[in-house]
Amino acid sequence: MSPRSSRLGTVSSRLPDFPWDNLTTHAATARAHPDGIVDLSVGTPVDPTPAVVQHALCEAADAPGYPTTIGRVDTRQACLDWLSRRHGVEGLGLDAVLPVVGSKELIASMAGHLGLGAGDLIAYPALAYPTYEVGSVLAGARAVATDSLTSMGPETPALLWLNSPSNPTGRVLPVEHLKKVVDWCRERGTVLVSDECYIECAWEATPVSVLHPSVSGGSTEGILTVHSLSKRSNLAGYRCAFVAGDPALVGELLAVRKNLGLQMPAPQQAAMIAALDDDDHVLEQHARYAARRAKLREALESAGFRIDHSEASLYLWASRQTEGGDEDCWDTVSWLAERGILAAPGSFYGRAGARHVRVAFTATDERIDAAVARLAL
Repeated sequence: MSPRSSRLGTVSSRLPDFPWDNLTTHAATARAHPDGIVDLSVGTPVDPTPAVVQHALCEAADAPGYPTTIGRVDTRQACLDWLSRRHGVEGLGLDAVLPVVGSKELIASMAGHLGLGAGDLIAYPALAYPTYEVGSVLAGARAVATDSLTSMGPETPALLWLNSPSNPTGRVLPVEHLKKVVDWCRERGTVLVSDECYIECAWEATPVSVLHPSVSGGSTEGILTVHSLSKRSNLAGYRCAFVAGDPALVGELLAVRKNLGLQMPAPQQAAMIAALDDDDHVLEQHARYAARRAKLREALESAGFRIDHSEASLYLWASRQTEGGDEDCWDTVSWLAERGILAAPGSFYGRAGARHVRVAFTATDERIDAAVARLAL
């Protein structure tokens, strides 16, 4: 092996294992069920992309020129109008929003694009989407998983991630807590980035954006929010998302991303406008998910599971109750797989998830009904 090739792979070796690779054996067990697998692990949308969005994409299909990183004016305005209409966020200008190619890419690159690295501390929730940690590692920064601001002691993180509604737990943070975090970050000069991708997937609580004046005090200083159309509009395959907040931070992301050629394709921008401008399809999809959620929750509880949090997002945070107490998450994954149901172990999201599984309700009505029937046996 040459010296050059021997250096390849050093970045990937620093990253945590891709968690879904560890589900292979259990997926095979679930697929062996006579009636096929019910895959409730990843949570990918399965319902059709709304017709209004498909039409907008087709109408914009003739796009021979390069798009710009900053995005079309009408795309950015659609983001701002949606934030105002649906979430009470007012007063943002076009320089406070940037369309991006999916929220996961943005989250993974955020720390590096903001110039963080060795010597910087990044904090993220104790139970969290793995990409927050991945982004920290890629930037060469230190990372800590914690829900306690005081646990960091006198050290000040350069960046703090929030995620409300939470993936995986579905927990919604109250306004008072969000405001406390905003104030804490501003006092210390910490950049606060709030992942709000599930903000329209709420069932038993009303999520509030950190950009809402009740939280932010009417100022975007030091705050960014991340939003995605993947879940609300069945657009996971389109990779449509955006970041909004402090114009200085958005401007820095823009300056870096220009050099990297990170541009949302023009047809997707047209589709994004159509999706953000139309509320009807969101209400229809919300009703579909509500019905699936209710069926699956009742079936899980009847089968001896306890559901914690889960007041929002597209998942049920479930713990199987046994004589010995809350079952280990991998034992629960195995128990479900034997019934042809695949769920995600809570340990994927942090050590605090070792006694839970994350069960998505994004499968079709037919597959949800199949899971309900299997849980009743």
